[in-house]
Amino acid sequence: MYQDERSRMLGEMPMGKLIPKVSVPIMVSMLVQAMYNVVDSIFVARFDPDALTAVSLAYPIQMLMIALSVGMGVGINSLISRRLGGKKPEEARKASWNGLLVELSGFCLFCLLGLFLVPMLMRRMVSDNLANADGILGMGTDYLRTVTIFSLGIFSSVFFERMLQSTGNTTLSMATQMSGALTNIILDPILIFGYLGFPAMGVTGAAAATVIGQHVSALVGFTLNQRKNPELRLKIRECRIDRRILRDILAVGLPSTVMQAIGSVMNVGMNSLLSGFAEGNAAVNVLNVYFKLQSFVFMPVFGLGNGMVAIIGYNFGARNRERVYRAIRTAWFWDLAMLGAGLALFQLIPGPLMSLFESGESTSEVTLAMTRMGETALRIISLHFLIASVGICLSNCFQAIGKGQFSLIISVCRQLLVLLPAAWALKEMFGTVDAVWWSFLIAEAASTVISLILYRKADREIISKL
Repeated sequence: MYQDERSRMLGEMPMGKLIPKVSVPIMVSMLVQAMYNVVDSIFVARFDPDALTAVSLAYPIQMLMIALSVGMGVGINSLISRRLGGKKPEEARKASWNGLLVELSGFCLFCLLGLFLVPMLMRRMVSDNLANADGILGMGTDYLRTVTIFSLGIFSSVFFERMLQSTGNTTLSMATQMSGALTNIILDPILIFGYLGFPAMGVTGAAAATVIGQHVSALVGFTLNQRKNPELRLKIRECRIDRRILRDILAVGLPSTVMQAIGSVMNVGMNSLLSGFAEGNAAVNVLNVYFKLQSFVFMPVFGLGNGMVAIIGYNFGARNRERVYRAIRTAWFWDLAMLGAGLALFQLIPGPLMSLFESGESTSEVTLAMTRMGETALRIISLHFLIASVGICLSNCFQAIGKGQFSLIISVCRQLLVLLPAAWALKEMFGTVDAVWWSFLIAEAASTVISLILYRKADREIISKL
């Protein structure tokens, strides 16, 4: 898409048409992303219930890797969009090269972690209270070592996705994500169970399918960017490291990374708290299953947010205040509609949703306990979905205008300062797993109030003065 076409679209098209045009392809691709995460867990659960527990306990470290790649991707997307909105294509291309450096640095960090630290980290994650703790430790270590050592795919694929998104090429970005997701879905049963002549690799097969899918996505993204995205086509002769650009990327990317990484800390804390119950294996699995299922609801919402960052960032750079306001209102309406649909789904059919993750051993005590516990958990936790629409929408707005620290404040309050203490207090007061699930609603209510306060400050000091 050439610059004048992109400018007319992002700067002039009515928001009711623009947001769906930019965001729906990203939403579809992230929905597919959510689907392959869920399919991954379904196959692992059918291979061995303990394998699902192992992957669940390894997931927080994997989340840190995803947080760094996606968080820095937000910084790259935001800066490129603002530079293009300000009619500075040369600086946008410089931002691309510096963004690539940032993502490759993240890969090196996690590759070293996979080579030297994974066994120690997993030992800390696996509680001795869990049944078959040694077996869970071994499977979790194999899974986590594979996805970290071969993490080049996720860091490079995220980079090229954000390059395409920042110029409005969201259909191509969708193709990038879907190629990797479909590859993963196809390979999962083959490598986990040993079909088509392959050995049954269990959780290691699930990890291998994941990293192969990520590398396919990266290859497709690179090809599409070089051939279909002329504004940001990478040329070796333009490769220059610029400290100022790196600071601009990190100013948004670091808060976004920390904001997403907080989810990993929260997950570790919740796993530790839930492991203390007599039904610890089932409770840990329920939490993991919830996060997998809620990704079906929230991933499209986050996809909308990615498109929103590009739209608001462009119009913010162009100093078009009214379009920034319209983008926020329209995006919030879409968020509310999608989260409302998710709420209805979790309230009406929690049993069938949980049954997707039952193991092949239908009489397994852990499996039956997980399904019963999960029905109640899904109904309680999903009560916060509608409230969450406000915080998610405003957090994307803060990232688009370069105020990533505001998004960080919201996330810290939601997942650390409120959620974990509330979960601990509810456990101590009532002594039941079901009581712990109410902490999600308490945390979301508190973060919504904080996000509104921060938006009023941002509007008064920044947006209203455009």
